[in-house]
Amino acid sequence: MRWTLAYIPTLRETPTEAETISHRLMLRAGLVRKLSAGTYSYLPLGTRILLKVIRIVREEMTRAGALEVLLPALQPAELWKRSGRYTQMGPEMLRFRDRHGKEMVLGPTHEEVITHLVAGELRSYRDLPKTLFQIQTKFRDEARPRFGVVRSCEFLMKDAYSFDRNVAGLAVSYERMYDTYLRIFARCGLEVLPVEAETGIMGGDDSHEFMVLANSGEDTVVRCSSCSYAASLDRAGVGLPIVHRSSSQAAPMPIQPVDTPGIFSVEKVSQLLKVQPSQLIKTLIYLSDGNPIVVLVRGDHEVNEGKLRRLTHAASLQMADAATIQRITGAPVGFCGPVGLKKVKVIADPAILHIVNAVTGANEADKHLMNVNAGRDFQPDEVADIRIPQEQDPCPQCGKPIRLLSAIEVGHIFKLGTKYSAALDATFLDEDGRQRPFVMGCYGIGVSRILAAIIETHHDSSGILWPLGVAPYLAVIIPINHEDTAIREAAEGLHREALEAGLEVLLDDREVSGGVKMKDADLVGFPVRILLSEKTLQKGSIEVKHREKAEPLLVKPAEVIPTLKKLLDRERHPAR
Repeated sequence: MRWTLAYIPTLRETPTEAETISHRLMLRAGLVRKLSAGTYSYLPLGTRILLKVIRIVREEMTRAGALEVLLPALQPAELWKRSGRYTQMGPEMLRFRDRHGKEMVLGPTHEEVITHLVAGELRSYRDLPKTLFQIQTKFRDEARPRFGVVRSCEFLMKDAYSFDRNVAGLAVSYERMYDTYLRIFARCGLEVLPVEAETGIMGGDDSHEFMVLANSGEDTVVRCSSCSYAASLDRAGVGLPIVHRSSSQAAPMPIQPVDTPGIFSVEKVSQLLKVQPSQLIKTLIYLSDGNPIVVLVRGDHEVNEGKLRRLTHAASLQMADAATIQRITGAPVGFCGPVGLKKVKVIADPAILHIVNAVTGANEADKHLMNVNAGRDFQPDEVADIRIPQEQDPCPQCGKPIRLLSAIEVGHIFKLGTKYSAALDATFLDEDGRQRPFVMGCYGIGVSRILAAIIETHHDSSGILWPLGVAPYLAVIIPINHEDTAIREAAEGLHREALEAGLEVLLDDREVSGGVKMKDADLVGFPVRILLSEKTLQKGSIEVKHREKAEPLLVKPAEVIPTLKKLLDRERHPAR
């Protein structure tokens, strides 16, 4: 391919809209262009890279025994209503009526569709197990599209679904996909951290996210500083605090009511009463499947609703409205406390038990209580880890301090169980003659996100550093003076030889300076830059520079193609 025939509109200046390194470089290197908020057009170079990622995904999924399908993006709302997710999805799901008045959605995901497809098709246990996958466009009406293709409204995703007879079969399928994901990401040049994750609206039991650590990542993972424990922020447990009692520590004091007129936030109450936020007890009222529960966390902590939902086995969990709070506590929002509450379950985070002389709401408007102590003044019905971890909290596995790290999620796998098959009557005839629902797994990869994750972790001050497996071209040939006959003919000859050898190379035949060509080569991120100049040709050599190495090599013209072949061979067979 010749640069003059290609379409690579590089930019010298960074667009003001670009927030992250990957967003900036994808725009500057001519990979994508923004159409509207959250939607991007892939230019030829970006499409070329995207197709290479797709090829890797497809090869590894096929290697794992998965079978490719292609499912409709346009889906009837009725399927989503049957699964119960039509209302759960919220405003992110694009909904409309067709010309016949039928309710339709643009698929944000395909659990309902794939389950509907196999219902009645996979009839017997002899047809199982099966894993089906697709690479398809998804649509989500994001409230805040950001970071370029990392959080967009339209994106490319690989989703796969396994169908097994039982939980044991699902465990085998899940493990196979786990290993497949590690191979996919390794081939894309990504170092991923698998972490325990929340299942969220997808449902099911176990789940793992595959995270790429990056400073600009919009997700947060918890990682132990000592052991192997790793989890997403919304799933991570918190170890029990180590409490060091001393004789100088304050003893419990009598409860003291205080006036706090119009003051109810943690920050303002702390300032008024001259105490740290960690000395406050936040009292929150939730409705768990419609039943009120009281939740207690420290003033500087936040409730993890995923943990609370699992703890209470709730199908639905939401904050109580003001009227419910008034009825249960006798106080308006902001002045609730655990002292004196009756006929309602109270769940406390373990840290609550270690606060001496805490401050809480008084269950009376414009009043708080000082010197409240668990065990003496109130007794929780249940004590459980229900909060979001913070930096340096104890690891739930070994007790050592944890770290919070920014990351980009590139994959997520779930053990769905029978959530969708039971709801959509997708059953098979088992060996004992009984109809049973499929036991399902779900496995997603953000294909377009992979490009952003690669750039975030493979770049320098000059541009992108594409791994060989996904690079748009293996090498770019740069004649410093294309008007010089000897240089031009040498470059053209090398270009022909590379194409005949089956190598993907780009000849920069533009009539621009050598400096512009080299800057563009580094910006786009070709793994190898082949430079032909009068000086090197006079020495009977051609300059070959690996993008990630500081010093170039001087190679005999006859050795350039074998050098490129060896480079490719090492990428395909890294053990050699």
